[in-house]
Amino acid sequence: MSESLSVLQARRIALAAQGFTRPRPGPGADVTARHVTRVIERLGFFQIDSVNVLARAHYMPLFSRLGAYDVELLHRAAGRRPRRLFEYWAHEAALVDVNLWQAFQFRMDSGARMWGGMARIFQDKPEFVAWVLEEVREHGPLTAREVEHDAPRSKDNWGWNWSEVKAALEYLFYKGQVTAARRNSAFERVYDLPERVIPPAQLAAPRLDPAEAHRVLVAHAGRALGVGTAQCLRDYFRMDPGATRAAIEDLVDTGELVPATIAGWNRPAYLHRDAVQPRKVSARALLSPFDPLVFERTRTERLFDFRYRIEIYVPAHKRVHGYYVLPFLLGDRLVARVDLKADRQAGLLIVHGAWAEAHAPERTAHELAEELRLIAQWLGLRSVVPPSKGDLAGELTACLARHLD
Repeated sequence: MSESLSVLQARRIALAAQGFTRPRPGPGADVTARHVTRVIERLGFFQIDSVNVLARAHYMPLFSRLGAYDVELLHRAAGRRPRRLFEYWAHEAALVDVNLWQAFQFRMDSGARMWGGMARIFQDKPEFVAWVLEEVREHGPLTAREVEHDAPRSKDNWGWNWSEVKAALEYLFYKGQVTAARRNSAFERVYDLPERVIPPAQLAAPRLDPAEAHRVLVAHAGRALGVGTAQCLRDYFRMDPGATRAAIEDLVDTGELVPATIAGWNRPAYLHRDAVQPRKVSARALLSPFDPLVFERTRTERLFDFRYRIEIYVPAHKRVHGYYVLPFLLGDRLVARVDLKADRQAGLLIVHGAWAEAHAPERTAHELAEELRLIAQWLGLRSVVPPSKGDLAGELTACLARHLD
């Protein structure tokens, strides 16, 4: 049995699965730890990125779904007992739902996605790696710089340098022999032993074999996405294609995933059995480039008719829209994009440019102005500087000015 879906139906299913059909807590209702936990359980992780031109990536998905919230709620979930999040390689570096700790053991065991110096350091200098682990055991939690400070200086030992200390810690981090207790004010990982960070219930849970781990992760991806192709399901946690296909087949056999076709898509899709198909979506949100709703760019283009590329690494003169551009979700469509920067010293949210999609409704500029004011308030910025570029710039500037009058 297979489900047939229009793109509109698939889009609304995806938005519901990602939490965009739930109303944000109202102005009079504070966002609580319970709200944060629900988003963690729904998404499974918040991707981490070092770019801080607006707000660090892991803070944004909660804002997009809950509105203004106290970031200390996220800090507590990731850095204090009882922890709800641990740091690991999921889609990329991420704060991951601690309930998925066991599901990532296969990746820790295999080391399949290790790269460069991380893999070589253990092959070349296993004694040095063992020494670094013992430093964390004896003196942790520690940053790489703190371990480096204690490392033997004599070239007769291992000929260490800072990059080798970091490589050793990252090897141990990947293997699950150390984890991140927190990030410090310089956004450096502070390493410690898992038994001092991960809740005992997760550490004591039975190990999953790789096939079962893939079933757990593919099932989670299916719930989080609502509907998607095998590529969408694989990409969510960046899994092996073959193991993902096997997990999909098993989940289809058990009925957790239902084969589906989406009009105009040339690949088969899979609908999660718990997916909800709302008749209407009334969302409004600015989305991080690393939000799970949009980080698989092909899926974003197919679902929303929205071609999206992040241009951080594109030379300035070749950028089409800007350095840090966020899609704007209104209703059930991505209707605009804005290039944003938080000037914290001046207390300003700078809108470098704003562009509307062809299908953007008349109220787009007004709704976007409201969302910009909300994010500025959340970031502690006193005002919004209107855009000078883009086909939405004039109308958005007028909407922002009306608020000031």
